[in-house]
Amino acid sequence: MSDLFGAAGLADGAPRPLADRLRPRALDEVIGQDHLLAPDAPLGRMVAERRLSSAILWGPPGVGKTTIARLLADASDLHFEQISAIFTGVADLRKVFEAAKGRRAVGQGTLLFVDEIHRFNRAQQDSFLPHMEDGSIILIGATTENPSFELNSAVLSRSQVLVLQRLDAAALEALLVRAEEAERALPLTPEARDALIAMADGDGRFLLNLAEELFASHGVEPLTPEALAKTLARRAPIYDKGREGHYNLISALHKSVRGSDPDAALYWLARMLQGGEDPLYIVRRVVRMAVEDIGLADPEALKQALAAKDTYDFLGSPEGELAIAQAVVYVATAPKSNAAYAAYKAAMRAAKETGSLDPPMHILNAPTKMMKELGYGDGYAYDHDQPDAFSGDDYFPESMGRTRFYDPVERGFERELKKRLDYWQKLRAKRLI
Repeated sequence: MSDLFGAAGLADGAPRPLADRLRPRALDEVIGQDHLLAPDAPLGRMVAERRLSSAILWGPPGVGKTTIARLLADASDLHFEQISAIFTGVADLRKVFEAAKGRRAVGQGTLLFVDEIHRFNRAQQDSFLPHMEDGSIILIGATTENPSFELNSAVLSRSQVLVLQRLDAAALEALLVRAEEAERALPLTPEARDALIAMADGDGRFLLNLAEELFASHGVEPLTPEALAKTLARRAPIYDKGREGHYNLISALHKSVRGSDPDAALYWLARMLQGGEDPLYIVRRVVRMAVEDIGLADPEALKQALAAKDTYDFLGSPEGELAIAQAVVYVATAPKSNAAYAAYKAAMRAAKETGSLDPPMHILNAPTKMMKELGYGDGYAYDHDQPDAFSGDDYFPESMGRTRFYDPVERGFERELKKRLDYWQKLRAKRLI
C-alpha cells in the first residue's frame, strides 16, 4: 500500500515544487517585506505583543501574502484555516464559521486566511463581520486589487490594510541565492542572471518557477540573455485594463507629461501598449492633457493630439501608435499652463454661486420697439468703432462686478496673451477715469 501512495505522489518524500520547498518557516525568513515584518513594523509589533488583529494584505502576486498569513498563525498559536474566494460558497463559509466557534469554545483561536477576498460579493463579505466582532476568527484577507474599491467599508473598518511591496532586484537575487543553496548554481552569465530577475517582474514565486525550469534543464554551459530567452517563455506584463493597474499607469503617463519628462512619458506609454491597452483610450487622455495642462501656452498641442487620433484611425496598429508616441513627446515638451482650465473651474463656481443674474441692459439685443423703449441695448459701444477696437465696457451682471478668472502664465503663447490682457486693462482703466 505504501508503494501505491508513493507512486501516486502522496508519500512524505514526494516531489514538491521548488517554491513550496523554499517557503519560509519563520517570519524573519520572509524576503522583501521588512516594512511590515521588522520588530518595529506593524506585523512585527503584533506578533511580539501577541495581539494579532484582522488585516488585509494588499500586493501583487508572488510577494508572500499566503506565507505571511500562515506564519502569523504559527507565531500566534492560532489554528490556520485557508479558503479561496473563487471556490468558496455561502454553505462553505457557514461550515468554516461553525468550526471556528467550536475551536473558540475550547480556547483555540482561528486565523482565517481568505485568498482573493475581493472576489466575494458584498453579502459574502458582510458574513465575516459578526465572527470578527465576537472573536471567533482573525481575518487575514489577501488581494491584488485596491481594497478601497473592492471591499466593503464595514470589513475595512475592522481591519488594517497592509501593503506588500513588489519584490525589487535585491530581494529577487536573495531568492535566487536561496534556491541555489538548495539545488546548485544556476548556469547563467551575469547578464542572463539580470535578465532572469527582470523576467520575474517582482514576483518571487514566478522567479523560483523559472529557476526550477533551469535546474531541470541540466545545462552546464552558462546561458547568455539570448539563450535564456529561448529557453524560458517571457511573462506578459502584469496589467489589468479594467482595474487599478489601468488607472495607475495612465496616471503615471499623465503626470510625466505634466512634469515635462518625455522619457518617462514614453516609458509609461510603452508599458500600457505592451499590456494591451486600447490605443484610442490613451490618445483620448493625451487630448485631455493638451487642454488641461498646456492649453493656450501652446495651442498646437491640441492639434497634435487630435492628429494622432486621426492618424491611428487611418493607419491602425502598430504604425498608428508612432503618431501617439509623437503626440506624447510633443505634449511632454510643450510649455505648460493650466490657466484656462483653472479659469473654467472658477467661472463654473461663480455661475453656481451667483444664480440667475441677468446680463447688463446695454449688451442685450433689442429686436422690437418696445425692447428699445425699455432700454435694451441702450449705450452699447460697438467695439470696432472705438479706438484700438476696444470699448472697455463691463459685460458682467451689474450686481456682480468684474471678476478675473483667466490669469495666463509667462510661458509659451500665453505670454503674448498676458500682454494683450494687460494692455486692455490699461485702456479700460483710462476710459473709466
